[in-house]
Amino acid sequence: MSKLFIVPTPLGNLEDITLRAIRVLREVDLILAEDTRTTRKLLNHYEIDTKLQSYHIFNEHQKTAELANRVESGETMALVSDAGTPSISDPGFMLVRACVEKNIQVECLPGATALIPALVVSGFPSDKFCFEGFLPHKKGRKTRMAELALEPRTIILYESPHRILKALQELQQVMGDERRCSVSRELTKLHEETIRGTFTELIGHFTKNAPRGEMVVVISAL
Repeated sequence: MSKLFIVPTPLGNLEDITLRAIRVLREVDLILAEDTRTTRKLLNHYEIDTKLQSYHIFNEHQKTAELANRVESGETMALVSDAGTPSISDPGFMLVRACVEKNIQVECLPGATALIPALVVSGFPSDKFCFEGFLPHKKGRKTRMAELALEPRTIILYESPHRILKALQELQQVMGDERRCSVSRELTKLHEETIRGTFTELIGHFTKNAPRGEMVVVISAL
């Protein structure tokens, strides 16, 4: 039966994949991967030899319609990203939407995503939260930060290591020196670390310690 599977993959620790995900990756006709080199390492680890094809932010506009048509014609496909759940700050939304519009069954497996572990270990209330993904790099950045400064729920952001210090400094200017924050990096990996404190304290930390690894920033509610 025609179906698109959305399959979360480990953030770093290869043990963080479900038995169901392994089975699906073995059974589908094609795996769509953000970076085939990264996904091939995972597949080799679990001795999966399913055919791979690239599907990423730079080609999704060109390939989405064709892939949706192929699923409609009877192929089964699994979409994976380099790490975590596809479509969450990663490619995936366009293909899911195209399949939904064609009444193709889309099944999303539960699994790894960086935002939930970072939220839980932050120590901030987790009953209500908002996930912003990556903030705009230029247009609308300051406006969005100003809106988030008034957010009554715990805030979760993604940030790259080379931009984290600047982002914390900008957030400090908008939200104040003493707003509390938690930054988790290298989640599930050997050097996993979570640093907690005020914006001032975290800026001091990353000024002295070079940021490494993808970051999840969790900010306390107003």
